[in-house]
Amino acid sequence: MPSAVGYQPTLATEMGALQERITSTRKGSITSVQAVYVPADDLTDPAPATTFTHLDATTVLSREISSQGIYPAVDPLDSTSRILSPEVVGTEHYEIARAVQRVLQRYKELQDIIAIMGMDELSEEDKKTV
Repeated sequence: MPSAVGYQPTLATEMGALQERITSTRKGSITSVQAVYVPADDLTDPAPATTFTHLDATTVLSREISSQGIYPAVDPLDSTSRILSPEVVGTEHYEIARAVQRVLQRYKELQDIIAIMGMDELSEEDKKTV
């Protein structure tokens, strides 16, 4: 699939064919754990983006989180799971997971404000988030 310059126009078709070969049958089931190289940590690069469309879940490891000494350096905002739905995990679990994601997203947004203006410029509610 890779080429000297960019990606072949058949990337999506070839990736689909490869992923369809990884399937459970009457004789047994399979769980596939795939490591995907993401060039320059760009999740929108055509190769990883095409691969991710075929996966039920993605666990994204973050250099930034790792540099903070947090291990495993899983980025909960970039990581995804198709089974995170109320029908599968239950309404309470789903709502708590989404609330945690909202808090983490707000924290990430506040980091830029803090870097520019400092903690003193935050509202009391935002200070609690940080």
